[in-house]
Amino acid sequence: MMKHMKTRSFRYAFLLLALAAMMPLCIAHMQTRTTTPQPPQSEIDRRKLEELEDKSEDVANGILELALALRDGDTKRVAEYFADPARTTPLPSAPTDLTPHVKWVRKHGWNFEPNKTVATTRAALAKQWDALLDNFSEVEDVRFKLRASTFDEKGRVMKATVAFWIVGRDGKGRRAWLRAAADTIFNFHTEKNVTGGILNSLSHENGRWLIHEFAIQPINSLIATEDLFSEVSAPAGVAAMLPAYGEAGNTGFVWRGAAAGDFNRDGWMDLIVTGATRNYLYLNDGRGRFRDSSDDAGIKLLASGSGPLAFDYDNDGDTDIFMANVGQQILLENRLVPDGRLGFIDVSLESGVAVDAFGFSAATADVNGDGRLDIYVASYNRYGQVVPDSWFRATNGTPNLLFINQGNGTFREEAREWSVDDRRWSYAASFADINGDHRPDLFVANDFGEKGMFVNRGERFVDEAAERGLLDPGNGMGVMFGDYNNDGRLDIHATNMSSTAGNRIVSRLFPNQGAQQNVYKKLASGNNLFENNGDGKFSDVTAEIGGLSGMWAWGGGFIDIDCDGWEDIFTPNGFISGKSMADT
Repeated sequence: MMKHMKTRSFRYAFLLLALAAMMPLCIAHMQTRTTTPQPPQSEIDRRKLEELEDKSEDVANGILELALALRDGDTKRVAEYFADPARTTPLPSAPTDLTPHVKWVRKHGWNFEPNKTVATTRAALAKQWDALLDNFSEVEDVRFKLRASTFDEKGRVMKATVAFWIVGRDGKGRRAWLRAAADTIFNFHTEKNVTGGILNSLSHENGRWLIHEFAIQPINSLIATEDLFSEVSAPAGVAAMLPAYGEAGNTGFVWRGAAAGDFNRDGWMDLIVTGATRNYLYLNDGRGRFRDSSDDAGIKLLASGSGPLAFDYDNDGDTDIFMANVGQQILLENRLVPDGRLGFIDVSLESGVAVDAFGFSAATADVNGDGRLDIYVASYNRYGQVVPDSWFRATNGTPNLLFINQGNGTFREEAREWSVDDRRWSYAASFADINGDHRPDLFVANDFGEKGMFVNRGERFVDEAAERGLLDPGNGMGVMFGDYNNDGRLDIHATNMSSTAGNRIVSRLFPNQGAQQNVYKKLASGNNLFENNGDGKFSDVTAEIGGLSGMWAWGGGFIDIDCDGWEDIFTPNGFISGKSMADT
């Protein structure tokens, strides 16, 4: 949601959504096709809602700073977030035996008594955190997340569930992920002699929040018995350094992408990466390294776009490059055939693809069965200047494009003729034959709009998302087809967004409703896994397989990362990073 706000984006987006729920006109608009749950007007005090969420946000930001202190091993500073004394569960210092969990992952618990609390001084608490950290030879990341929270009548005592985890390596050097949650009570203090705690910065009252009770629920750790991946971008030759966001060379919110293809036909997969000021063409040397051949291939300073796509558009046997772009779309022809030398030229104008759009990504398939690949472009809109006309059914994005290959080196844009000129703020699309008729169908992930499932009927597409169980309102950012359960049928993984702050806010308004009953909760719940039922319909099995809370998720999808014959799911995530962990 609210993609391009720099700070506290999730929290403010969902607060706005919650407040919008109280506006009859907005609700009437959103109820055009389904009923949107809304709390009774008499039960909502808008000012009180904002006040409580400001306090929750203070605490949420404060425990992020607590996480930084724990990551750095500064346990004395960690203890200063607690009252002196506080009632806490004595932290564990010794793990239980490892047991099998799944594949190459093992699991162990910790020797301690869950939910039992005793009075603990700050000095004692610091030693307990030290003892827990002694089980890690390396700490990579620590996070504390404020989930559901409730307040007393005066707003000075907050009961909350705080989830936390520690990621690093255990004493034997194996990757380790400690996962826990604690029933926590925060008290607000205004005394001048109070030290430590969480500074109250969003509301007008001066004071600090201190943790008075920290009752840890059952705690466990996952241990990886194998290291499957290592970060090798630098030795592999693809570690391009980019300016920080907001600095010269990186000032736009529209970012770039990458695609793989064998551009020089040597049997090894190469990479094309689009950047803010240039393109990168990395040729694979077959020995685990890449060579930057951007200058040699003439592609470095050619037109660049946001979403590259590698495919052979002219059926001459070499791999060309299409780029979805904010502005005119781009097509770069590979001249390896017929020139005998790798090189690219811009043929956007003469090929007919230089059509204006807010293109974020592209997909290719032979939609009309003529043996030539066509191109679909997912088009967004200029967020910040154009406001979506709905949070989950927006239709005022820019129209998507469908370029039909004419077979003579040119394309004709026919999205309207094929009924796929979608205007729902589209981010990503993917083709697959979902009904076995040997025609490529089209799934489109939309940001502020419901997902589209366009079934290919031969001369046009028909959006059958509702009939096939795929009309999902989550803020779609990516999509991929794969067979997650090895039943021979294509399933769908769609990346959306999940938000701890959003869930916290909406739970305060709708305490007895889940994501299936409440569209606001759905917008904060995360990714989808749709299982193919075999009858042309799909079932959302996300909750059944454990949930897919991918945070600010983008593309990604199915990949068998451990080569065991079962497709796993990878989800990249993140956005603009600021100087503080509280910044998005």
